[in-house]
Amino acid sequence: MDFNPSSIPLDFERGFTMDIDLITGKSKDVDTGKRFLGDLRGLFSDETAYEAEVGKGNPLVYEFHGLPAPDHPGDIGFGCSIVYPGKVGNEYYMTKGHFHTDIETGEAYLCLNGHGYMLIENPEGDWRALELAKGKCVYVPKRYAHRSICVGTSEPLVTFFAYRANAGHDYGSIETRGFRKLMVEVDGKPAIVDNPKW
Repeated sequence: MDFNPSSIPLDFERGFTMDIDLITGKSKDVDTGKRFLGDLRGLFSDETAYEAEVGKGNPLVYEFHGLPAPDHPGDIGFGCSIVYPGKVGNEYYMTKGHFHTDIETGEAYLCLNGHGYMLIENPEGDWRALELAKGKCVYVPKRYAHRSICVGTSEPLVTFFAYRANAGHDYGSIETRGFRKLMVEVDGKPAIVDNPKW
């Protein structure tokens, strides 16, 4: 039998190696999604600043590139998230954030580039802001919603993520009121403030 490691197909039953540039998502096997500022109405607390920024254009806030793993209990879904530098008013660019549909699911994030935070909170109100910097890994425990936030001014926040493939994503719970806390710039530094929608 000839051995050619580059010919191994994407096979969740027997294993695989894949060539992928996670930062750009260049692979035929990856699902790519992009969220522009105009797609994020209601996400930022300062609606006047939001409308002003959207009026100037429709910048790309974040994108994600995920491998569509089978929806089986034993498989692992993984991919890459990129949050670009920017602010709406004094609030940093961020992802929508989500719970997992199966709330008893954790997720791991490894920071590949940039500087930011993972804001997490559970339904009971416990929250934390966990720092992300190149080489740091964040573990999001089960029962916690999570949102990536870029606090850098020049480099995007790039993370690799992995979670149980059948966990699902619940964005609806967050869309209603958002997270209890917001990450904003105060005196040139990131700070946590209460979300007025709560």
